[in-house]
Amino acid sequence: MSALSLSCKSTSGALPHAVRHGGQQPGRALQKGQQTKRAIVEAALGLATQIGLEGLSIGVLAELTKMSKSGVFAHFGSREELQISVVREYFIRFEQEVFYPALAQPRGLPRVKALFANWMQRVTIELQSGCIFISGAVEFDDRPGAVRDALANSVQTWLSAMYRAVVQAKECGHLHLQADEQQMAFEIHGLILALHYEARFLKIPGSIARANQGFENIITRFGA
Repeated sequence: MSALSLSCKSTSGALPHAVRHGGQQPGRALQKGQQTKRAIVEAALGLATQIGLEGLSIGVLAELTKMSKSGVFAHFGSREELQISVVREYFIRFEQEVFYPALAQPRGLPRVKALFANWMQRVTIELQSGCIFISGAVEFDDRPGAVRDALANSVQTWLSAMYRAVVQAKECGHLHLQADEQQMAFEIHGLILALHYEARFLKIPGSIARANQGFENIITRFGA
């Protein structure tokens, strides 16, 4: 949305009210409000990766950002909307780091491999900081509501993108004719889940290497 521009003079020749009284112009106030909201979401995202979405609250964010509770509340309206905003921001960054760079690769196995490589690169960071998709699934798996829907839709969107890449690989002749695209996408996702569990929770050495080897095994088994 473009900022509302005001001319220096009104039709009667007088300066606009906001200028005459030293107030902010609407466009500038809106921009400042958006910057403040982004800063709150940034702080909430960093906190949520450590303590989960359930640990977020208006009060905690107010203390962290050194704002008043009413100031934080004004940008979201509820704790639930704050959580949803964090999920959306997390997914946007996931797309930017994993999905969009892979589109530079040709359709077929090159793109599937790029998606997995980018995913693995992100996971190596999340093994230290935590993954909202993983922790959120534990927190909200049996709790219907808007936060669960936001989480589930984000994960489903990503898994659908991976599945489409696998389907395209088969269409390009990179997979054998009997290859089950759903099974292949399922196993790729399973590697990531297993990696999170073994490397982050159980602290088993060599888990990253085994995940990469597992992916190569999948490519060999389904490849043409």
